[in-house]
Amino acid sequence: MSAPGYSDAVPSPPGETAPARILLVDDRPENLLALEAILVSLGQTLVRANSGEEALKALLADDYAVILLDVQMPGMDGFETAAHIKRRERTKDIPIIFLTAINREPQHAFRGYSAGAVDYLAKPFDPWVLRAKVGVFVELYRKNRQLREQAALLAGQVAGLGDPEVVEDVARHVAEVEAHLDGDGGDAIVDMAGLVAAVAALRARVESLRSD
Repeated sequence: MSAPGYSDAVPSPPGETAPARILLVDDRPENLLALEAILVSLGQTLVRANSGEEALKALLADDYAVILLDVQMPGMDGFETAAHIKRRERTKDIPIIFLTAINREPQHAFRGYSAGAVDYLAKPFDPWVLRAKVGVFVELYRKNRQLREQAALLAGQVAGLGDPEVVEDVARHVAEVEAHLDGDGGDAIVDMAGLVAAVAALRARVESLRSD
């Protein structure tokens, strides 16, 4: 099994978070090159995998914002690969977009959604549509990552105060944030406003402690 391939990401502007990883899974090199050409303008790190096995190996090493997964591959096909991804605790919430050249009958799309896909696109697809869809999931991933880091930082600022009531109060706010971050993927997307509000409440509590 060869190692997954990494493309060069467009550097992030100063002050912005590091690029997210997008996993591209297809057994045909020309298809991977086409996907890279479509997505490179998003400025993220594009990781190539030539098989389902390579994809699973890549997912063991790093975190990903979204997976673009070809359905028809020799050996482990896209549906089987998705099933393995969804069984793993670490990767079960990563959005999967299926790409397929097989016929567009409803039962094939149904099988894709049943396997855990968030979208199912038949080739040839509109490059603009694909880029827009991937961009949405990248943005959600980056916002979740920023909010998680912010919550951890705020909690750490009061960790050494030692007052049990303060610790309990902050822990409650942190738990609210984590509940939004660790819920299932669909709820996390729908309740982004609740997540932002929970982090704001945590920040307000920390600021009140500073002023006491």
